[in-house]
Amino acid sequence: MNTFMEQFPIVVDALNQGFVQTLRLFIVTLLGAIPLGLVIACGSMSKFKPLSLLTRLVVWIVRGSPLMIQLLIIYYFPGLVLKNNIWGSGEAGRFLAASVAFIFNYACYFSEIYRGGIQGIPRGQDEAGMVLGMTKMQIFFRVKLLQVIKAIVPPMSNEIITLVKDTSLSRIIALQEIIWAGQAFMKGSRGISGAIWPLFFTAVYYLIFSGLLSLVLGKLEKKLNYYW
Repeated sequence: MNTFMEQFPIVVDALNQGFVQTLRLFIVTLLGAIPLGLVIACGSMSKFKPLSLLTRLVVWIVRGSPLMIQLLIIYYFPGLVLKNNIWGSGEAGRFLAASVAFIFNYACYFSEIYRGGIQGIPRGQDEAGMVLGMTKMQIFFRVKLLQVIKAIVPPMSNEIITLVKDTSLSRIIALQEIIWAGQAFMKGSRGISGAIWPLFFTAVYYLIFSGLLSLVLGKLEKKLNYYW
């Protein structure tokens, strides 16, 4: 039976590979959800009632149902119901499905943050800008944008930290992220079985990653306060 010192480098190597997958999912989700959330927010604030009502209904459904259920439906529905596995096979297919589910879920949450930030700006600023002869685009980018960013950074920061932990849900469709890698040593992986201690090390990865993000986001918030 391997000793702890023999097992340690094997476990760390597996956890590093799992963390890379976790990090990829985190980055892809942010890159997709941040702009998509703004598009959804615009739809929910649209003066065209059918569009705004439909958008708000979709956001309500997504925010009101568990992300785990959304992952399962998005991954299995095309193959089981439509008989067309659009995601493909293997780890790449699972990652693609997880990315779509995470992006859409977090875009809906971000959209409500955007909407609150935009609608929280007093209407008097629009009226003042129009009196000065500014267009709506100029008013938004020159007058309102910095105020919106300042207002949305704290709630966006909370959602981003939550995303770090939510990436672990992707293991429900067998995506081999860091917790999947850690739990595999309980069942038997790379010659190691019945070992629970790797799971404690997965928590360390999450704590360090979340801590670094908190520092970066905290500095961003302070910088915005300084300039405002």
